[in-house]
Amino acid sequence: MEPWIVLLIILLILLVILASCVKIVRQATAVVVERLGGYLTTWYVGIHFKMPFIDRVAKRVTLKEQVVDFPPQPVITKDNVTMQIDTVVYFQITDPKLYSYGVENPIMAIENLTATTLRNIIGDLELDETLTSRETINTKMRATLDEATDPWGIKVNRVELKNIIPPKAIQDAMEKQMKAERERREAILRAEGEKKSTILVAEGNKESAILDAEAEKQAAILRAEAKKEATVKEAEGQAEAILKIQQANADGLRMLKEAAPDKAVLTIKSLEAFAKAADGKATKIIIPSEIQGIAGLSKSIVEVAKESQ
Repeated sequence: MEPWIVLLIILLILLVILASCVKIVRQATAVVVERLGGYLTTWYVGIHFKMPFIDRVAKRVTLKEQVVDFPPQPVITKDNVTMQIDTVVYFQITDPKLYSYGVENPIMAIENLTATTLRNIIGDLELDETLTSRETINTKMRATLDEATDPWGIKVNRVELKNIIPPKAIQDAMEKQMKAERERREAILRAEGEKKSTILVAEGNKESAILDAEAEKQAAILRAEAKKEATVKEAEGQAEAILKIQQANADGLRMLKEAAPDKAVLTIKSLEAFAKAADGKATKIIIPSEIQGIAGLSKSIVEVAKESQ
């Protein structure tokens, strides 16, 4: 083989070795590096170089938050009810070194730890408390798991009870209870609706009666005011008529005074006044002595008497 070919082969081998020593770590990823079988360092995002043959990448670890859904676990409550509960654990690796060397199988370890913790917590609760205390159970489990996984370089961010499956008999009893509760609420709502309807009808009748009474009151007031105005106008008309009559009489007297009538005219006017006073019904008229001596008095008296008849 030609020497230059051998040299080329050696150069290619060196290039491959050098290329294998260059490592690029991606975002949200960590690389655990060992040298001669022992932990050397942890690489984070960026470009890194390792010694050929003596350094090696022991483990690649993701630093993202991870979600693990564990299958349902049988648990027994304080009142001896067996149920199935499956949990969801949200965790994140905070120390790649502890995660790589702290426990052999971290996911399995978390699953077993979750099951035992769940049994301990549910064992202190009765069935009804278990069904209504999810938030309390989640908080207790998260605190316990976070403390237990801390030496493994794992932080438990959240634990959720995904599903609680009680026995079939308990489910049937719960459904019957829920049905009875719904029927009770329906009856209460119906009764409250009828009560409100009756109250509204009564209030409507009351308001209607009040409005009718108010309308009648206003009508009576208007009628009284109209009657009062009519009476006032009638009285004003009568007063005006009387005033006009008095004015006419006064004008007549003034004109009579201005005319300066003689004694005979005055006597005739006096007789006409007596005739008018008799109003056609009197049979006797008393004549004052002052006008008895006037000439022709007997003739006038006879004429007046005829007019009265």
